[in-house]
Amino acid sequence: MHTVAMAEVNKNCFLLFIFVSFVVIIPTLHANIAEYDDYWKQRAAQAKKDNHEAYNPDPEEVTNSFNSHVNKAIDGANSTRRQLRMYKGPCVATNPIDRCWRCDPEWYRHRKRLTKCVLGFGHKTIGGKKGKYYVVTDSSDGDMVNPKPGTLRHAVIQKKPLWIVFARSMVIRLNQELIMTGHKTIDGRGANVRIANGAGITLQFVKNVIIHNIHIHNIVAGSGGTIRDSSDHVGFRTPSDGDGISIFGSSKIWIDHVSMSNCQDGLIDAIMGSTAITISNCHFTHHNEVMLFGASDSFSGDKIMQITVAFNHFGRGLVQRMPRCRWGFVHVVNNDYTHWLMYAIGGSSSPTIISQGNRFIAPPNLAAKEVTKRDYAAQDVWQNWRWRSQGDLMMNGAFFVQSGAPLITHGFSKKQLIKSKPGTYVRRLTRFSGTVKCRKGMPC
Repeated sequence: MHTVAMAEVNKNCFLLFIFVSFVVIIPTLHANIAEYDDYWKQRAAQAKKDNHEAYNPDPEEVTNSFNSHVNKAIDGANSTRRQLRMYKGPCVATNPIDRCWRCDPEWYRHRKRLTKCVLGFGHKTIGGKKGKYYVVTDSSDGDMVNPKPGTLRHAVIQKKPLWIVFARSMVIRLNQELIMTGHKTIDGRGANVRIANGAGITLQFVKNVIIHNIHIHNIVAGSGGTIRDSSDHVGFRTPSDGDGISIFGSSKIWIDHVSMSNCQDGLIDAIMGSTAITISNCHFTHHNEVMLFGASDSFSGDKIMQITVAFNHFGRGLVQRMPRCRWGFVHVVNNDYTHWLMYAIGGSSSPTIISQGNRFIAPPNLAAKEVTKRDYAAQDVWQNWRWRSQGDLMMNGAFFVQSGAPLITHGFSKKQLIKSKPGTYVRRLTRFSGTVKCRKGMPC
């Protein structure tokens, strides 16, 4: 009873802090809202409420549940070979998320069943499940104030839930950041969809968004200006940062089977009290600062941030931040780190980072063998941060510097905590990371 009561007290304290932060602090921190009008204040207030409803006061319950699902998937498979080239054999779903949907030849008739497949902190994300289908037929992005029906921009600003699909393969060059409303799914299955050579995607003060099976690359900063951000509101935006996907004050977000590279700023940023996020089955290449979770050492409102990073492949041309974390709780599980130049996982401001069953292949540089990097704190401070490694496979001299309290193991089975060499399974678990080819009548 005492533990439950303290969790409720902590949750209420977070609620009070985040309210003050959204109403008072955020307008001064977010340069991309030039006109912080009543519309955005209302969205911020609603997002504050939604984020705290999504926050789990017992995050290890989620991590152990995730591990249990992974072990069930491992027990039922017998292949450990990884193929990075185009796979042409029968459908092989190698992790529990993919097992839920990929080998169904009728996937296109059952698109919304995808919402049953998400695991981790974003497991309650339903995207546009309760809405109609919206078919994108036009790749143009010419009018920022009155988007043309049939375009992706017109779809994402609608206030009602929508499941967005694409009539054909297309490259969409966004002239300005794509500002999404909540309860949306962008589902690229059945087409080769690329958001490239323009601005990126912004999830600001929203909930329930799924981004699935698309490419995002060569993203640059938008110049800003007057942009419609919902069907009934137009506002003025200052230049965007050039992130591939920017998550700001949002919750219940799932990013799955997305291939990302070469963005002007980060590939994925999650900041300002964002929480209940799962990033899974993605393929990241050719970028410096890959993922940033928490933007400021002074904004402790990010203590409610809870993110799962699972089954992703961190590939060629990456430098650092896979991810870089502040304040929150991040579960990094069964990812394949085959390339980095500086470090893989970093952070400051006392985040909790639980690394389980990942494969870390260190670069040849003797000065970059350490997986971890802690910033802006002396050892007598960071030694209390909870950064734990369990079952990780360290190769080519890689090493993880642990700190803080050990993982709590009582009350959980060995299967739930995957103690049996889980890192050796990573090549198979991440075998189909990034976008997958889906055709009607055939498994993906």
